[in-house]
Amino acid sequence: MKKTLPFFSYLFHPIFIPVFATLFYFLFNESYFNDQQKLLIVLQIVIITIFIPISFFFLLRSLGKIDNIMVSELSQRKFPLMIQAVLIVTLIQKSITLETIPELYFFFLGGLASTIMALIFLLCKIKVSLHMIGISTLTAFVIGLSFHTQTNIIYTIAFLIFMNGVVASSRLAMKAHTNQELVLGFFVGMLPQVVLGYFWL
Repeated sequence: MKKTLPFFSYLFHPIFIPVFATLFYFLFNESYFNDQQKLLIVLQIVIITIFIPISFFFLLRSLGKIDNIMVSELSQRKFPLMIQAVLIVTLIQKSITLETIPELYFFFLGGLASTIMALIFLLCKIKVSLHMIGISTLTAFVIGLSFHTQTNIIYTIAFLIFMNGVVASSRLAMKAHTNQELVLGFFVGMLPQVVLGYFWL
């Protein structure tokens, strides 16, 4: 089991969460977008939240600022979090706007709030689990979609809740976090989504 758990740290790496959320949105929400428009939106999100961060990762690694994609060291998290914040701002200003896709807009706005909170904790020398921020954010958003669309997706929600535990176990097995850092990450990811849910639910 210990050999299997690290796989979930890669599967639910924070950079994949925006794409997962977008796919869930189009899967469970009837929208006026056609298939070509949906593909374009997903492609934009993939480029901004996966390809560009990976490019910055290789740049930062070549400069000796970070040593691996998990960014386990507290001192190495400043630049990735700042880059992530800038990319999210770009996304919600230029592509996923309040007028076009309000549900995803508030999801990304919540993600921005979580990123800023993680940065604030970083400045206070407190490490939070970015993986738990990601999976709890996704879980809260999918639960919100269930209420918003009045769709019964209880099995999907149950699966994501289970994955919160699996990802937490994975991070513990990899000795990347303490229990306190995992719990803190869970609430840093969950709370902004719950608060902002008021504006779109």
